[in-house]
Amino acid sequence: MTNDTLPISSPVGLVAGGGVLPFAVGEALTARGVTPVIFAIQGFCDPVAVARFKHHWISLGQLGRLTRLLRAENCRDLAFIGTLIRPALSEIRLDWGTLRVLPRVWAAFRGGDDHLLSSVGRLLEKDGFRLIGVKDLAPDLLMPAGCLTRAAPDGDAAADIAKGCEVLRALGPFDIGQAVVVIDGHVVGVEGIEGTDALLARIAQLRTDGRIRAKTKRGVLVKMPKRGQDLRFDLPTTGLNTVEGVIAAGLAGLATVAGHTIVADPQPMIEAADRAAVFVTGLPA
Repeated sequence: MTNDTLPISSPVGLVAGGGVLPFAVGEALTARGVTPVIFAIQGFCDPVAVARFKHHWISLGQLGRLTRLLRAENCRDLAFIGTLIRPALSEIRLDWGTLRVLPRVWAAFRGGDDHLLSSVGRLLEKDGFRLIGVKDLAPDLLMPAGCLTRAAPDGDAAADIAKGCEVLRALGPFDIGQAVVVIDGHVVGVEGIEGTDALLARIAQLRTDGRIRAKTKRGVLVKMPKRGQDLRFDLPTTGLNTVEGVIAAGLAGLATVAGHTIVADPQPMIEAADRAAVFVTGLPA
């Protein structure tokens, strides 16, 4: 453990949504000698993958049950990991622990996704838990600085990256998304509620429909956290699926912020990028 890494108590509670990331973090903790306990959210967490870890199932809205289980497992430190589609209030199974703080839960739902996660996190912190980010739980899963692939951004791609960063900084306060596609200086797509994979699929379809006429291997996908975002929650995530989407969309590569972006499957991602001669690069924070 480096001197700038936050000391972690064991066991650690992982409140797990969808995707492979909760299990990558669980494996990274195990390798460090820290025991992960996964609190799997029903309808989102993979029931097959979670079986190899100590785990409990919870439903959205069961804040009281989560709090009791965290204490029973002696989990002082915890993290929110994985994808989660923002639910409607009618879809949430409220328990007494949630009803006790219902006004604050209702206020959280009136904000954006990052506001919702951070608000729930603050409720748990008031109950004595400590919220930890992936940066401290599994630093090896973070994007390093510099280019990871044989291909590298040329001057045109560098200009598109700069434009993408400028756009995302401007959009950050509106909690719209964490990714943008820029081709030859033109913003052709911004991530919305559908997520990055769907954004890239939309760009690929626009090419097929003739709405994007730029040659392939032009343009970039840029991902970065929203300005002012609590970096313990909802960091941008990239990996093999993202690179495959970049390739299908005919882009030159992917740029994301080093140290503030999660890479769950780096080796397959780099190999796929190298086969297609597209770049993956980590930008200075």
